[in-house]
Amino acid sequence: MSESNAISEKFMKLVQIMARLRSPDGCPWDKEQTHLSLKKYLIEEAYELLESIDAGEDKAIIEECGDVLLQVVFHARIAEEEGRFNIEDVLTVLCDKLIHRHPHVFGDRDANSAEEVLRNWEADKQKEKPERRSILDGVPKSLPALMQAHQIQDRAARVGFDWEKIEEVFAKFEEEWGEFHETHREQNRERMEEELGDLLFALVNISRYIQVDPEQALTKTNQKFLRRFLYIEQEIEKRSQSLEEASLQEMDALWDEAKRLEKNNLD
Repeated sequence: MSESNAISEKFMKLVQIMARLRSPDGCPWDKEQTHLSLKKYLIEEAYELLESIDAGEDKAIIEECGDVLLQVVFHARIAEEEGRFNIEDVLTVLCDKLIHRHPHVFGDRDANSAEEVLRNWEADKQKEKPERRSILDGVPKSLPALMQAHQIQDRAARVGFDWEKIEEVFAKFEEEWGEFHETHREQNRERMEEELGDLLFALVNISRYIQVDPEQALTKTNQKFLRRFLYIEQEIEKRSQSLEEASLQEMDALWDEAKRLEKNNLD
C-alpha cells in the first residue's frame, strides 16, 4: 500500500469513528456536543499542543496534533448532520486556498522573501473578502490580548504604518509609562486602566519590532515564576513551616537560591 493510500485510509477511519460516536447508538457525551459546547475544548487542545511543542516531546506533539485534528472532524460531523457542509468541503476549501495563496509556488508570481509572501497574502485576502472594510477586520476577537495586539500592529505595519527606528518605539513606551505613572499618582482608576492598556500595547510593539513573540515570552516567564515559587514551597515544607509562617525575607532568600540553582544548571 502506498503512503498516500495509507494516510487516506487512516483519515477515513477517523471520520467513520466520529460518525459512529455521533450515531443514535453511539456515545451519549459525543451526541450532546454542539459547535458552541466544543469551543472550550478546541482552545484547550490548541494550548496543550503548544505546551508539547515547547517541551520538544515528539510523542506528546503527535498526541496533541491528533486531539486538535479530532476537533476539526467533530465540527465537520456536526455540520454534516445538519446538512450544512462536511469534512470534504473543509478539505476542498483548504486545498484551494493554499494553492491560490501560494502563486509563487503553484503559479507564476515571484516572491523572494517571507515578508513579500506575507504582503501578497494580505493583498489576496483583501481581494477574496471585499466585505472587509479594513485590513484589521480579520484579527480574531477571541485571541488572547497580547496575541491580538501583536497581530493588529503587524497588519498595520505591513501597509507602512510603523515606526522607522527602534528608538522611536522605546520613546513611545517611555511616554506611555509617564502617562500611566501620572494617573497612578492621581488614583484615577478608569484612566489607570486605559493608560495601563496603552503601556502594554507599546510594550507589545517593542516585542514585535525586535521579533520576540510577547505571548511566548510571558508564558516562559510565568513558567519560570511557577518553578521558583514551587521551590520556595518545597523548601519551606522541609522546614515544617507553612507559607503563612515564613517571612518575606525567608521567601526572598529561597527565591534567590532557586535562581542560582537554575543558573548553575544552565552553566
